[in-house]
Amino acid sequence: MSNPEGPTTENTAAVAAPGANVAPEKASLRKGASQKKAAPKGQKAARGGKTKAATPKRETQARKKVGKPARAKRTTTLHPESKGAKILKMIARAKGATLAEIMKATDWQAHSIRGYISTAAKKHGVKIEPSKNESGKRVYQITK
Repeated sequence: MSNPEGPTTENTAAVAAPGANVAPEKASLRKGASQKKAAPKGQKAARGGKTKAATPKRETQARKKVGKPARAKRTTTLHPESKGAKILKMIARAKGATLAEIMKATDWQAHSIRGYISTAAKKHGVKIEPSKNESGKRVYQITK
């Protein structure tokens, strides 16, 4: 087969003219800069509903404080054989109880007993006062 324009082969590569725009072979791996976030918008409502306008944080906190009713104080009850109940029985005595006596009765360490006593007043609605006896040891008593 002869070609009047000249000999061509099927394996020749196409070459673009110099200065022609040619697409790059591989796309760039870098991502473009992201856009800045927009200002907060109102809450979205259900279909057909109106959106609520965004309210400042201070204003909503002020509303919450005004509208909250006072909490009723609850006292918890203990199981009679629990270590916490033992502590409260011991400090309810007329002479109270020393830290060493409570440690012996409960097998707790001193810092655990002091922690329990500090929270027991709030949880059980009692007032516990520490004082020192004649020997200089700390005595815990329930006062009314």
